Amino acid sequence: MPYSVEPISVEVKEELSRFYSKQILYETKSDIYGCCIKLLTGIQWVKDRWEENFFSMSYSIRSHGRLYVVEDSSKEENTILYDAQSKTAFLINLDYYGWLKSLALSVAGDILEDEHDIFSVHGACLDIKGKGISILGGPGVGKTTHTYGLLRNSDVRVVSDDWFFSRIFESMILAFGSERNSYIRADLAKIWPEFKELIEHAEFDNKQRAVVDLRWVIGKGRIIPFTTLRNIIILKRDSKDSAVCKELDIKEALKILESNNYFNPHLLVKNKFKRDLRNEFFKALLKVSKTFIVNTIKSPEESQKIIKQLLEIEKA
Repeated sequence: MPYSVEPISVEVKEELSRFYSKQILYETKSDIYGCCIKLLTGIQWVKDRWEENFFSMSYSIRSHGRLYVVEDSSKEENTILYDAQSKTAFLINLDYYGWLKSLALSVAGDILEDEHDIFSVHGACLDIKGKGISILGGPGVGKTTHTYGLLRNSDVRVVSDDWFFSRIFESMILAFGSERNSYIRADLAKIWPEFKELIEHAEFDNKQRAVVDLRWVIGKGRIIPFTTLRNIIILKRDSKDSAVCKELDIKEALKILESNNYFNPHLLVKNKFKRDLRNEFFKALLKVSKTFIVNTIKSPEESQKIIKQLLEIEKA
């Protein structure tokens, strides 16, 4: 990752809050799966993207976590400071909204892990007639490509295309979305022409990404608030491996998840306590799910066929 997170004390947080207070022109409170996360910034595009992306929260609700998004010529680009006690992050000289929104979700995730046994999953969550599918993978393996590829099928519904929260209910693992809209790449329609209309209506930023409302293309009825997880697809891209698909047992899958930091590069706190919490959650998820690893070395259409066969989408 091009940034690292530096832990700070609550005392340093207080000093920084005072130091950057003159920059703060906008304060926006948003509902991220029940957490009131407050954005403080003086940057217009940050405020606009944020309000497009997240559900609004009443201003009378006290915030649970805060993000200061500020500029400071004395700091390096992409400086991230985090006080775990007050759940306050400082994002300094950050110009990529994708990281900003992920860090907002991570602040909420830190709160939910510690207080409510609710866990973050950095991946897509789809649903086929009540059966939830989690699509995971590192950067560049086709996670977004294959999430939207599956959405071309009318039986597939979406909870989240990038990040969801999950909790254990006895023998079930429920997954919940938290974002109002999606943040997509400009080249999506080059791969799947079905999303051309979505691209044409989008306003892209300097990273060639845009916040969009998927309802424009797939309709309101195919965006749902939660599902029950039953399948996990882990994507990889390894030209040296001739195998394109394999079902994993719990031990194999957990090893892959642990060695890749659960495919979440935006986790703000990494210590033994957090690692143990996350391991227990993923063990529980793997026990109730079928897990497959798919090597996306073939064309998008060929890899889609493999994934659809695994999920029995043609029979859904």
